[in-house]
Amino acid sequence: MPTVDQTLRRAGSDDLHQLVAMMAEFYSGSPYTLNPRRAAEAFAPLLADDRWGYVWFILGDAETVGYVVVTLGYGMEYGGPSAVVDDFFIRPAFRGAGLGKAALAEVSAFCAAHGVRAIHVETGDDNPRALAVYRRVGFVETNRVHLTLKLAEPTHVS
Repeated sequence: MPTVDQTLRRAGSDDLHQLVAMMAEFYSGSPYTLNPRRAAEAFAPLLADDRWGYVWFILGDAETVGYVVVTLGYGMEYGGPSAVVDDFFIRPAFRGAGLGKAALAEVSAFCAAHGVRAIHVETGDDNPRALAVYRRVGFVETNRVHLTLKLAEPTHVS
């Protein structure tokens, strides 16, 4: 599939180590400890097979300043393919410049052009900056409760 416009660059298999390093940077500011081996194992199928989703680098000032991971599924509520913004990171020095909003707008346009009928995102209610970015792009809260049944080792632990 083609890449999207100016704010994003599609990641490929050669970018695996850079993505794991950026994910480690992302989690360094959180209460989670990243398992780099599991992170690499999680990225590899996404980089090799579009059926699982897409990974893009976020670009700003001609450099890589973050990344976004979108995974794919199918949902009955919207009657077709759905997506999840599964990971989204912009380095702190580049936040507040509109790059997050621009990247999510490009991701949304890409998904719509490829038949995705809904995009979901998960964040904590203790993260008002992320909530504000998602809301500015058009994400809305629903009355759904997100539950998880863990069947495998996560890429990070708290």
